[in-house]
Amino acid sequence: MRHLLRRISFYLVALWASVTVNFLVPHLVPGDPAQVFMSRMRGHASPQMLRALEASLGVSHDPLLVQYGQYLNNLLHGNLGVSIIYSFEPVTQVLGQDLPWTLVLVGMSLVISFIIGTILGVIVVWRRGSFSDAFFTPFFAFISAIPYFWLALVLLYVLGSQLNWFPLHGGYDVDNVEPGWSFDFIMSAAQYSILPALTIVIGSISGWMLGMRNAMITTLSEDYVLMAEAKGLKQGRIMYMYAARNAILPNITAFALSLGFVVSGSLLTEIVFSYPGIGLATLQAVNSHDYALLQGAFLVISVAVLAANFLADFLYTLLDPRVRLGGQ
Repeated sequence: MRHLLRRISFYLVALWASVTVNFLVPHLVPGDPAQVFMSRMRGHASPQMLRALEASLGVSHDPLLVQYGQYLNNLLHGNLGVSIIYSFEPVTQVLGQDLPWTLVLVGMSLVISFIIGTILGVIVVWRRGSFSDAFFTPFFAFISAIPYFWLALVLLYVLGSQLNWFPLHGGYDVDNVEPGWSFDFIMSAAQYSILPALTIVIGSISGWMLGMRNAMITTLSEDYVLMAEAKGLKQGRIMYMYAARNAILPNITAFALSLGFVVSGSLLTEIVFSYPGIGLATLQAVNSHDYALLQGAFLVISVAVLAANFLADFLYTLLDPRVRLGGQ
């Protein structure tokens, strides 16, 4: 419990630092959203229009410390500003629309690749020297060397363009389906997500498999594993209850960190497949200097990463007694 309380204190400080940096970075950039928007009108705007635009976008000329207080107050009330590229729609609504697409696609793909890769890592070590070890290890080492965007383009060309098995772009059939919780929309969204999800799974499964394999090889040489073998315990129990339970700890840390970055989306996947999500929205915000949307996206990503790190600490406390005992 003392360990978790210390970690909670640390994450609260880290959250405050993330919020502060998220506030300072746009203010250190020359100009503001109103000036950027007005520059697109090529000077055909009056000063009154500029002041009205600044009021709409929340641009303030108060001292920086006063603006910081206003920013914190807006955060507490759930006000992240409005987005320029989404027709002055509140940032919270924009993120609320894009975030579920990213969470479902990247989150489910990450969980599937983690489970399959971890199980394969245990199997190939359990049967070292067999066909499964000789085949899967070099095969996934080769897959891990393939550039991610190239894999996405190849799958898009072969399975989407040539074989016509999957749609080429988008998140659902915009011509025939209306967004909602209807059966037609869910099936359409599932069909459009198969190809980008397959790209993520293939591209990430090798890392989980090779990481688990290397950790298992190291763990199998530990004294407690040798003691279990000397006691005559079954190989299956030794492999899963003694070796795999301890070897999976590094993978859990990596998995928790990956969960945090799920919120940021798989940017290349969303670009290649034109898939709606927070990653694509962030890229559009960067290109259009939409500071409010950028701040909102980075804030959500920061909170997600901190929450994922805390989840990793909590899982370590449950799985590793040394953490609960404070290293004693």
